[in-house]
Amino acid sequence: MNPLLKEAVKQAGDESSIYKIKRVAGGSINESYFVKTDRNNYFIKYHPNAPNRFFELEAKGLQLIKDTNTIDVPKVIAYSDQQERAYLVLEWVSGQEHKDTERLLGERLASMHCHKGDKHGFSSNTYVGTLSQVNGLYTSWQAYYRECRLYSQLELGIQRNQITGKRRRQLNKLIDKLDLFVPDHVTPSYLHGDLWGGNWIVGSNGSPFLIDPSFLFGDRHFELAFTELFGGFSNSFYQAYEERFPVSSYYEDCKAIYQLYYLPEWWSSKQ
Repeated sequence: MNPLLKEAVKQAGDESSIYKIKRVAGGSINESYFVKTDRNNYFIKYHPNAPNRFFELEAKGLQLIKDTNTIDVPKVIAYSDQQERAYLVLEWVSGQEHKDTERLLGERLASMHCHKGDKHGFSSNTYVGTLSQVNGLYTSWQAYYRECRLYSQLELGIQRNQITGKRRRQLNKLIDKLDLFVPDHVTPSYLHGDLWGGNWIVGSNGSPFLIDPSFLFGDRHFELAFTELFGGFSNSFYQAYEERFPVSSYYEDCKAIYQLYYLPEWWSSKQ
């Protein structure tokens, strides 16, 4: 048995016997395990070289989403960010999708997006995978998106020689004209921040759960644009979202600009 799993369970307040441990597939960032004790079932993520505050920030994002009382997330039970001993203990969530699951996902995500922050962005840097995401708090969504999202990714792409020549010049021109596409004063909604098809799961009774957030406050259409980029969401998801919180007329104009952020972000996170 990995002694860290025993430590994590003890930190969760459970000193009963562990009698089942199973490696869980599906993630490339962490080692993940199903752990069963005499008292409970747990999902434990472990990272041997986790960056600073890695699991603390994930736990904080999950709690912020939970606090909206709109959509389910796994309960955070314990975490540690000690060097070489970083882990996150969550409740074990497991269930079967039913015909209404994705409708509920769209409806509840829209409800979460109705919750508002005071400013755009976040109070500290976060992570998408293990890639550090620059943050700050801005009154202007356009300024936040320019400085913390596009410029930061452009600079990283240049450093890694992924964005060069003509592509670099075109991206700089686009950033200079961002005000033509991206709104300035919009509501800073609660956002998951990394919502692709692999970051939601199904719990009991077919209820959708969000996992692995990279939380921020921002334009909700930024989140929707990412859901459309790589797929994983059905028509019933979008229909339910639209019924609960109709998208704005400018969405089609800015969708590609929002998706642009996630392309170099995904390139960078794979390095």
